[in-house]
Amino acid sequence: MRTSPALVSNADIEAAARRIRGTVVRTPLIPDAELSAGLGGEVRLKCESLQKAGSFKARGACNFIARLAPEELERGVITYSSGNHAQAVAFAAGLRGARAVVVMPVTAPDVKRDGARRLGARVEFAGTTSEHRRARAEEIAAEEGLVMVPPFDHPWIIAGQGTVAREVWDDWPDVDTLLVPIGGGGQVAGCAAALRSLKPTARIVGVEPAGAPTMRRALDTGAPETLERIDTIADGLAPTRAGDLTFSHAAALVDDVVLVDDEDIRRAARHLILRRKLVVEYSGAATVAALMSRRVPVAGCNVCAVLSGGNLDTSLLGDILGPASAA
Repeated sequence: MRTSPALVSNADIEAAARRIRGTVVRTPLIPDAELSAGLGGEVRLKCESLQKAGSFKARGACNFIARLAPEELERGVITYSSGNHAQAVAFAAGLRGARAVVVMPVTAPDVKRDGARRLGARVEFAGTTSEHRRARAEEIAAEEGLVMVPPFDHPWIIAGQGTVAREVWDDWPDVDTLLVPIGGGGQVAGCAAALRSLKPTARIVGVEPAGAPTMRRALDTGAPETLERIDTIADGLAPTRAGDLTFSHAAALVDDVVLVDDEDIRRAARHLILRRKLVVEYSGAATVAALMSRRVPVAGCNVCAVLSGGNLDTSLLGDILGPASAA
């Protein structure tokens, strides 16, 4: 008989918050008056796009690496990532004086490759999918004795990511709906664990690209499964499989997972740049895409949309701001 893994507790998240305090940024919660007026609810944006290393991933990476023993730090760390977790691990390892190796896809945008290098990591490349880079990272870890820092499916990572929702509730106790982008599911798992404890009546909604519905598929079928094909502009939300632990959190704590099209994501990124003056990568704009496309009804609600990252490939500015996304 299969047993469900233990879920991260609010006490775990509180401990993570103390552990990473002063290391990560307490990001602002910014009202969006235009979205609020158009949707009939109060909309605020949690700007993890302004986080250290450019995304919420710094929270989980800092919590994980802060918990390593001195002899583990001496060995060094490794991870596999489409880019944001790679930069977060490089940042967190640098704070502790540890060597960092990151394995990224050959298609990783320059802004994420260069960011990881600038933060001190050795960058390796492997294939195009999360499975390709995971396999290569495990090979290097075995060869060099490095400690693996998982990108999402670990309780220390989930607890760190949950500090996002803890800050939202601290700043806005009246929040009743939280929208969180889903890649592997670490952030939605942690945020759900935090907010479900702090405000049990709150609605928690995950958002995925229609071309990478890993968590939606897992919830529909009852277990994570590997998708044969991924097709989305949101590279940070494109693993081929949801995590086992993150799935358990989503199944127990998340109210819904909705899907957004790439064109909705482009429109949202355009809105954030032109109307809110916020540079947000496509992955980070997914929650606003869900609002603008009305995938989530929010009339009369107090809604927080998490903007998960700001590591935008500047070559995409024409795609975002061009006539194709001006509607």
